[in-house]
Amino acid sequence: MDLPVISNTSAAAGGGCASSGCGTAPDALAHLPDAIRAKVQDHPCYSEAAHHYFARMHVAVAPACNIQCHYCNRKYDCANESRPGVVSELLEPEAAVRKVLAVAASIPQMTVLGIAGPGDPLANPKRTFETFRLLSRAAPDIKLCVSTNGLNLPQYVDEISRHNIEHVTITINCLDPEIGARIYPWIYWENRRIRGIEAARILIAQQQKGLEMLTARGILVKVNSVLIPGINDAHLKEVSKAVKAKGAFLHNVMPLIAAPEHGTYYGLMGQRSPSAAELQALQDECAGDMAMMRHCRQCRADAVGLLGEDRGAEFTLDKIAAEEIDYSAALERRQAVRAALLDQLAAERAERREAPSAAAAPLPPDSRPVLMAVASAGQGLVNQHFGHAREFLIYEASPHGVRYVGHRKTELYCVGGDSCGETGENEIAAESILERTIAALSGCEAVLCAKIGFEPWGRLEAAGIQPDSEHAMEPIEAAVMAVYRDMAAAGKLARPAPGQKRAEQAA
Repeated sequence: MDLPVISNTSAAAGGGCASSGCGTAPDALAHLPDAIRAKVQDHPCYSEAAHHYFARMHVAVAPACNIQCHYCNRKYDCANESRPGVVSELLEPEAAVRKVLAVAASIPQMTVLGIAGPGDPLANPKRTFETFRLLSRAAPDIKLCVSTNGLNLPQYVDEISRHNIEHVTITINCLDPEIGARIYPWIYWENRRIRGIEAARILIAQQQKGLEMLTARGILVKVNSVLIPGINDAHLKEVSKAVKAKGAFLHNVMPLIAAPEHGTYYGLMGQRSPSAAELQALQDECAGDMAMMRHCRQCRADAVGLLGEDRGAEFTLDKIAAEEIDYSAALERRQAVRAALLDQLAAERAERREAPSAAAAPLPPDSRPVLMAVASAGQGLVNQHFGHAREFLIYEASPHGVRYVGHRKTELYCVGGDSCGETGENEIAAESILERTIAALSGCEAVLCAKIGFEPWGRLEAAGIQPDSEHAMEPIEAAVMAVYRDMAAAGKLARPAPGQKRAEQAA
């Protein structure tokens, strides 16, 4: 394959990062030096604000894995699933780079390329680093990332550094080998399979050593942890403290995916996934120790596009085989698009900083916090119809402001027109989807959207969730705070008297 070589001097330059909007919440990453914040300002996997504007891509070049996790089943060729380890095409390095160039030419806001599987990239070092080598020559404007379980990490830290990979994600689920033995049945280490507590002890030691080596070289490290109720839920706060002490700058606590149909050990054995409330509570506990990532979508190993969407089917090898990719020409457009998006992002951050000074009268300090769901198609706006949403963004409003706390996946409810109330011929299926959507929004007191039909409006109200389409096309945080102030004006934010909530629950 004859790949173009682009001079690194033509890569788009990054600007500074506003101090109060460069993370998963205002000021979440403000403690970082300017140089580091500049590296993550347009990284959709690190910056909650940036993921509305910038896209990422994963290439599936690493099939083998050197550990087994009870939550993983690397099932190939399953285009309807969105979870780690799932891919539709396994790629050779040259094919992967051709695909990256095709995507980058078509999606100019794609700024990040990661290798995350479907196995472990560092259990496939030849394929992984050949892909990075080719790509760094062909498209030096694209940031390079790698995700790993950490078992082989220490021996490849120098290689990671040589390829100018600035961001590494390590999955660290525990520090206690006894807990680890309940998560990992075996590892493959020094040409033999090791099981139980000994295997977990080796894995944990390698993860911690690799983390220290990366941060010593100035490489940014995000730590992923899978929240497994009854296994490591009481232990993850300790993990968060430890990885922060060793230099990780962001912690991503993710919910266990354990549906039986996925064929994982946990799924087949009935291990439950955490509730949204459990996940948020643990993230809030860990947030006292370090910045938390709350917008993770637990992407496929071949994901393409903005977080929350997958455009991989548009760029299969058969579809791009005949394309003539002039990346030199595409680069100019990418630079212009990226500059415009950075300007939009800077404006959003400035608006966020200025919002408190422009706010109305202060809210009563004892007002209780409220969760609200938002239907958004991106760019930080309330700009999606209720029935068109495949996920809802969840925000918490309180007298201290608005913060993003997570997302909840749903199914497409509306198959009709703009009213989002036309469910088509299969009304039974639509009814079932609406029921599941309302259940997914449990705990939310309002749902903001661009438009909503009569039927879902009534059903949401009956479930105690107030629909709101008055703030269509407005910035999300401003809209959420406006609804919160309306609730305050209506006297709906008073905290329950002691014992009142328990009495209501008992009733």
